[in-house]
Amino acid sequence: MFMKYILIGFLLLPFLSGAQSKTDILRWQETSKRVNIIRDKWGIPHIYGKSDADCVFGLLYAQCEDDFQRVEMNYITMLGRTSEINGEQNIYEDLLVKMVIDSAASVKDYENSPDWMKKLLDAFADGVNYYLYKNPKVKPALLREFKPWYPLTYTDGSISAIQTSDLTANDIKKFYAGLSSDLASLKKKDPEQLSGSNGFAIAPSRSLSGNAMLYINPHVTFYFRPEVHMVSEEGLNAYGAVTWGQFFVYQGFNEHCGWMHTSSQADVADLYEETIVKNKDGLFYQHEKQLRPISIQPTTIAYKTANGSMAKKEFKVYATHHGPVMAMQEDKWISMQSNNRSLKGLIQSWSRTKAKSFAEFKSIMDLRENVSNNTVYADDQGNIAYWHGNFMPKRDANMDWNNPVDGSIAATDWKGLHTVDETVHLYNPANGWLQNCNATPFTVAGNGSISKKKYPSYMAPDPENFRGINAVRVLGSREKYDINSLIAAGYDTHLAAFDVLLPSLISANRTAIADDIKPDINKAIQLLNAWDRNSSANSVATTIAIHWAERILPYLTRGKKGDIDLPFELPRMLKEMPDATKISFLIETLKKLKADHGSWEIAWGEVNRFQRISNAMKSRFDDNQPSIPSPFASSAWGSLPSFNSRTSEGSKKRYGYGGNSFICAVEFGKKIKAKSLLAGGESGDPGSKHFKDQADMYTKGQFKDVLFYKEDVLKNMEKQYMPGQ
Repeated sequence: MFMKYILIGFLLLPFLSGAQSKTDILRWQETSKRVNIIRDKWGIPHIYGKSDADCVFGLLYAQCEDDFQRVEMNYITMLGRTSEINGEQNIYEDLLVKMVIDSAASVKDYENSPDWMKKLLDAFADGVNYYLYKNPKVKPALLREFKPWYPLTYTDGSISAIQTSDLTANDIKKFYAGLSSDLASLKKKDPEQLSGSNGFAIAPSRSLSGNAMLYINPHVTFYFRPEVHMVSEEGLNAYGAVTWGQFFVYQGFNEHCGWMHTSSQADVADLYEETIVKNKDGLFYQHEKQLRPISIQPTTIAYKTANGSMAKKEFKVYATHHGPVMAMQEDKWISMQSNNRSLKGLIQSWSRTKAKSFAEFKSIMDLRENVSNNTVYADDQGNIAYWHGNFMPKRDANMDWNNPVDGSIAATDWKGLHTVDETVHLYNPANGWLQNCNATPFTVAGNGSISKKKYPSYMAPDPENFRGINAVRVLGSREKYDINSLIAAGYDTHLAAFDVLLPSLISANRTAIADDIKPDINKAIQLLNAWDRNSSANSVATTIAIHWAERILPYLTRGKKGDIDLPFELPRMLKEMPDATKISFLIETLKKLKADHGSWEIAWGEVNRFQRISNAMKSRFDDNQPSIPSPFASSAWGSLPSFNSRTSEGSKKRYGYGGNSFICAVEFGKKIKAKSLLAGGESGDPGSKHFKDQADMYTKGQFKDVLFYKEDVLKNMEKQYMPGQ
């Protein structure tokens, strides 16, 4: 249905052409002379350039040195071309991307870019292509020549946050097979796999120095964002984290202000039930009692076959004025309206890195093209602020936007965008601090900090989570902060979920238990009862509690529709759960631990490990290779320092794969004071000393000083060079 298959030869693929002209090479060489890269003792690249574009050129060159594979893979993903590497299994993931990220529109945006932006985009491509020219032994998986329009495929900075109203590639696959999807279950997420970020801002009234502070703590897949510094003679001086292949600091700071993004659940993408009419004249959909023609765009997905040759599938992508048709539910086609990329979005992403004041930062927010993020802010004038989302379509607030709406009536069409002042925000709260942990914005400054009644529900459907509860408790418990106590707050390991979970289990110990397991159960219950509910490497109770909770949470949430507000709903769910079932899960937990490790009395750090492995496809975590104990736990349980871990094929121990990545605490004053930490190290090369030179520090929460000023960079310099040297 709607597609056909064609075999094509490898030699016909256009991406194989990559020869560069002498003009290109001369341009790269001249640009390189205007760039100085200084690597500090941690391998962090400090890029100094005559112009902003020179900095972009140097930054991309340095990123490719550190991990070209990740740079390339991010763009392969956003171009919808992963099937050309991974094969047929990724066809519908690629089709999803092509539906919502229009490469032709990206090219057009590049052509229509203002001159200053076009220079940055050209410098991006030149930096990568010069790296490939100077390093012929590096063999790209697919992209042998980078194009300047590539950054326009993901413009707000978060490659992992394509807005699809939670439609998946599987829904698209079903549509092309003529099958219906169950859209009522779209919003449900696995609580253990919740990710996100923490952002804290401290006002001068709560700061020992009288300066505002910002805590930057994205939770992403490990090594997803490297640490960089960009300085130009055109006023750029930005430090922080970039997503591989980006040319702007995504989460970071300059001399005057800092910005931290957390993922938002603000409703920025909606599904529409389209009434389809087929007649002799073609394919139509109903809108306001009129028939409108369905647009049809032929789309090709190339993929690698099992024998290594290339083939392709051709699809007809259908769209209404709302957007592409991505699923079917009963007799309705489901289209989606979203805004996954725009030139203005990239302009906004770059411009905030050069903001000099609160007023200027707010004016940049007025571009309203940051689609996937909340923003936590602090500056050198003592301001702190929070915005929940940014791009926010106007809708009829009386409709249920959690489910597909009727696409045949104009009442469901978007009515422009809300202004920033109309969206959920808070400036300089009286309590002196702000936090967001991917939870409701209505507790960002403690209970009652923003009135929920003022805003339509689609602006902030985010539930509370245990991490947010813990952050409010921690930040409200201290009168004054310095940079070290702010870091300590961000590293609070209290697992607030177990304040709810454990009393129910402990009281369940009244149930009948077989004699052979009863001593073990009683001992485990005693350990849990005495536990302070803080994760630590030497805690046996942490091991028992987390493995038990990983069993009961899927049981409690089975069959539930939509997002679950666990802090609110968990007490009721536990009350309805039989005591015998709670104990039976504990019995299973102890037996599994004993089978895997010889005893269930095993400390969390013995089970929960940090092991950095290479990016190579066949690399796997290995119990026989060196690893480091980690005291941290998943943020799903309320831990502020997030460490998501799991066992993998062939392992009994569990290894971290995501959570705390780049972490930074910044104090704004006459001079910047900052400390940072990376998961493992800056380089993706296992042969580099910077591959895991921060690994031990990472598992202990020991931060390094940020080298923001050039005199400090030079004192701690490892090497300096021009790109290509």
